[in-house]
Amino acid sequence: MSATPVAPSEPALARLSMVDRFLPVWIIVAMVLGLGLGRLIPDLNDWMDTVKIGTVSLPIALGLLVMMYPVLAKVRYSRIGDVTTDRKLMVTSLALNWVVGPALMFALAWLLLPDLPEYRTGLIIIGLARCIAMVLIWNDLACGDREAAAVLVALNSVFQIVAYSILGYFYLELLPTWLGLDAATLDVSMWEIAKIVLVFLGIPLAAGYLTRLWGERTRDIEWYETRFLPKLAPWALYGLLFTVVILFALQGETITAQPFDVARIALPLLAYFGLMWVVSFALGLRLNMSYEKNVSVAFTAASNNFELAIAVAIGVFGVTSGEALAGVVGPLIEVPVLVGLIYVALWARKRFYPRPVE
Repeated sequence: MSATPVAPSEPALARLSMVDRFLPVWIIVAMVLGLGLGRLIPDLNDWMDTVKIGTVSLPIALGLLVMMYPVLAKVRYSRIGDVTTDRKLMVTSLALNWVVGPALMFALAWLLLPDLPEYRTGLIIIGLARCIAMVLIWNDLACGDREAAAVLVALNSVFQIVAYSILGYFYLELLPTWLGLDAATLDVSMWEIAKIVLVFLGIPLAAGYLTRLWGERTRDIEWYETRFLPKLAPWALYGLLFTVVILFALQGETITAQPFDVARIALPLLAYFGLMWVVSFALGLRLNMSYEKNVSVAFTAASNNFELAIAVAIGVFGVTSGEALAGVVGPLIEVPVLVGLIYVALWARKRFYPRPVE
């Protein structure tokens, strides 16, 4: 996926290529194709279960790696040092991701699913898993700061390894007990979390960095960015669509057999993704962040690490559990909502970030 350089007078949507501008259409086609495959091949789930390492699904891992690699190859790693010194950016993102996000999902899960403990627990697990993958795609399409997004994703990864189990204990056991609510138990090791982070972020990050290093040293920056990256960029879209097809295919039968349950799970998720993005973007405006950094913070805060959420739900509660179903519904709702928010971001850029008078 690529953001084509344009003159300042062109509208923000003109920064998207023709393929990227019709991303919602491709997403819908991928969803329908996935649902169809899931219905046509009833044994697909069983087969997919045989092609994984531990709790990591190889087809999903493949799709995500292909999706993330081109985006991480675009990052100008020499500029990352400037981002890490931006204390306002770092503190704002950490607060939104690790304080506001989990608390909001906890509140929405209990408010909207008080009678469905398995789905409620699954949603809280999603809320604790901060995004380290697809946010790079959303940020790139919304013309956000690639270097800032890469740093925030890396920061989330470190916090995820250290804080996930602790926050799981707090939101599933400790806080419900204090409030007189039903408690649940989350038993997941730091190693399991670290393994998932390593696969879904470490591999494409290393590949992206080494590719840029190779391109700049063997040719030059101009060749790398004007000749090589445009050829690599479409693979991000291919990886995204492949992942969407696989996700919907794996849960096609469940989605069509339990549409009411899926709708109940979808409602708090819709509220969560929308509220997190709007609150984050509004806070960025209040703090006078540039559009590029603001949109990076907003998409990082509004996205979630569904790979980790699904793996934890399946590993702790079982593949047929309500928690696992909630984990799978998470990205099925997140993908179309975040695609829609890309267009909201581009509109907000025009509305709240007027161009300087030349």
